[in-house]
Amino acid sequence: EVQLVESGGGSVQAGGSLRLSCAASGFAFDDYGIGWFRQAPGKEREGVSCIMSGAGGTYYADSVKGRFTISSDNAKNTVYLQMNSLKPEDTAVYYCAADPYCGRVVVTTRSRYRGQGTQVTVSS
Repeated sequence: EVQLVESGGGSVQAGGSLRLSCAASGFAFDDYGIGWFRQAPGKEREGVSCIMSGAGGTYYADSVKGRFTISSDNAKNTVYLQMNSLKPEDTAVYYCAADPYCGRVVVTTRSRYRGQGTQVTVSS
């Protein structure tokens, strides 16, 4: 059974930091791109970031470049998203997503697998 279990969401003031974690199981971790997309109320899904677990390539949306950092601990089958300098517009439900192609995580947001989501709220 495929599982993507997110943790680390919460509420923070603008300028603060949060770290999201995504623990993956049930598929070949090293063969997948794993990352995050987000969805705010009344808005379209937005790809945030993705990392190719085996090759290590990373991708970021322009809106988060320089503020967010994605990393992978392949020994733990876990991907992390360090979010710094958070802004109110970062408020959304963040979904961990996995697909053989990072494009389906950060561009189309139609990945093969996704988690249940974790809420991130940034207050001004």
